[in-house]
Amino acid sequence: QVQLQESGPGLVKPSLTLSLTCSVSGMSITTDGYLWNWIRQPPGKGLEWMGAITYSGSPYHNPTLKSRTSISRDTSRNQFTLQLSSVTPEDTAVYYCASIGDDKWGQGTQVTVSS
Repeated sequence: QVQLQESGPGLVKPSLTLSLTCSVSGMSITTDGYLWNWIRQPPGKGLEWMGAITYSGSPYHNPTLKSRTSISRDTSRNQFTLQLSSVTPEDTAVYYCASIGDDKWGQGTQVTVSS
């Protein structure tokens, strides 16, 4: 019954910051042992794990994106957030939030970086 849903802008201009929110229903994001992930898939390419935040609020990052990535959470709203700064057209992708261990994924949201 757990559901995840991404929300945020579909179009972002280069050099700005992309902010996406994942809303979780059916369970608390503070449930012991859970890891809440962000994954993206550029067109024609494979999945790329971006980072995650634990049930206790500790973030993890893909080293290739760490300098531009911030992952946080709002437990009062049962949401977690991705911020990706200094975006370029190479950041164009479908972005997913997921609890991978449970194989629970959002439907994905298309983000295009273009001026």
